[in-house]
Amino acid sequence: MKTLVIIPTYNERENISLVIEEIKKYLPNTDILIIDDNSPDRTYEVVMEISENDNSIKLIRREKKLGLGSAYVMGFKYAMENDYDIIFQMDADLSHQPSDLIRLLEKIQEGYDLVIGSRYISGVNVVNWPMKRLLLSYFANLYARIITGVPIKDLTSGFKAIRVSALKNIDLENIKSNGYGFQIEITFRIYNKGYKIVEIPIIFYERRSGNSKMSKKIIFEAAILVWRLSFEKLFKHFKILLCY
Repeated sequence: MKTLVIIPTYNERENISLVIEEIKKYLPNTDILIIDDNSPDRTYEVVMEISENDNSIKLIRREKKLGLGSAYVMGFKYAMENDYDIIFQMDADLSHQPSDLIRLLEKIQEGYDLVIGSRYISGVNVVNWPMKRLLLSYFANLYARIITGVPIKDLTSGFKAIRVSALKNIDLENIKSNGYGFQIEITFRIYNKGYKIVEIPIIFYERRSGNSKMSKKIIFEAAILVWRLSFEKLFKHFKILLCY
C-alpha cells in the first residue's frame, strides 16, 4: 500500500527534522507531506533542505496561517490526486510517537478504514499535561460523544490512519472546521458513512518544545460544531422519514 504521512506545521523548526527522521525509522517507505503555513520561524526551510536529498519528503508552503483543518483537507486532496492508499495524520511536536504508526497501519491491514490513536480508550494516557487541560480534554470528548452519537472515546485525537477510499466518499469541500473541531468532524463523517473504525491506546506526550496552538477560539468552535453535526444528522433522518 502506498502511504502518506500528513503533518501541518506552524513554527515547528525545532521539532520537524527529528519527527521526519523518526517516521522514516519506522516507516522507511512512506512519503511525508509537510503543509507549512509560512511559519515565521521558517520551518519550511528545514523541510526544503531535507527534501533536496530525499524525494519522499514533500512540502506545500501556504502564504499565511490558514489553520489545521484546511491543511489536512489540502493533504487529503493531494493524497487522492497522487494515488495514495493510506494517509496518516499526526502532529509535528513529538506528542505522537512515530513508533505507533506501525500499530495504526497493522489495524488498517486488518480491514479497518479509520484507526484512531486514542488517549482515553484504556484509562487516561497523557503525560505532562496540567490537570486543568487534561480535564478539559477528557470532558470535551465526553461532551462530543454524547451530542454527536459517535461512540469514540477520543474524538479530538489528531493521530489517525485513514483509507483514502473512505475520504473519497466524503464531501471535503463542506468541511470548514479547524483544530479539535476538524478532528471531530472527520471522524463523524466517516462513521456516518458506515466505515469500520477502531481506537487503539497510545501514550500522548506534551510537546517537547515550541508553543501549543490551543486557543479559546478553537475550543468554542468545537463546542458549537458538535451541535451543528448533531442537527445535520437529525435533519437527514427526518428527510428519509418524509420519503416514506
